[in-house]
Amino acid sequence: MPRIRQPRVAEIVAAKLRDDILSGRLREGDILPTQESLFAEFGVSPPALREAVHLLETDGLITVRRGNMGGAVVRLPSPERTAQMISMVLQTRAATPADVSGALLHLEPICAGMCAARPDRGIEVVPYLQDEIALQTAQFGDPAQYVPNARRFHEVLVARCGNEPMILLIGSLELIWSTHESQVWGDDVHEGTMRAALRDHQRLLDAIADGNVARATKLAADHLAAARRSTLAAGTDKTIEARLISHD
Repeated sequence: MPRIRQPRVAEIVAAKLRDDILSGRLREGDILPTQESLFAEFGVSPPALREAVHLLETDGLITVRRGNMGGAVVRLPSPERTAQMISMVLQTRAATPADVSGALLHLEPICAGMCAARPDRGIEVVPYLQDEIALQTAQFGDPAQYVPNARRFHEVLVARCGNEPMILLIGSLELIWSTHESQVWGDDVHEGTMRAALRDHQRLLDAIADGNVARATKLAADHLAAARRSTLAAGTDKTIEARLISHD
């Protein structure tokens, strides 16, 4: 029979603290208990405690500050950090923005259909998308705001679909793709492109408000296909660069 490896003391301590963070007992920005408190709680050696803290730092769940005001600060997992990690994996596989947008072309329309299918869409979906369209309309004359405003509409669409795993995973891909779009377009966006996007967003919102799942799904797919073509035509399709993804 193969021997089962017993977890080290540091791993046991790290697992307990990790559970405290992920369960919400320790919140974003909280300072981990002092070494004296951890000694009293776990009864382990200082080297084991230091290793446990290092394990949590490697997980990205804490940031260790040095100096008189130092300490281990809790950092909860976030979509931005998830996107940064996914982008690093994609970079090692030589994946391109076209690969990311291709995935979104299949996945995001599903979110649109889910939004349309929500019985509470009138409260939990429609007002949020209306706010984004109102902002797009108000700032229509400013090309610099086009890409961030347009991407925010898509991010809200995904965020309101009602399924947390999809929100996290597809939202991470949205962030990676929007980073590429921002690099491609900058402030150089034609008025016709902006007007077409605003029109498509309004039609999609109307389909969601009506609860028309099939139409919402199709409109989202058609809009994404057009946006994908124009963005990839305007910019070179190089390998994903993880350094461009903000994770703070």
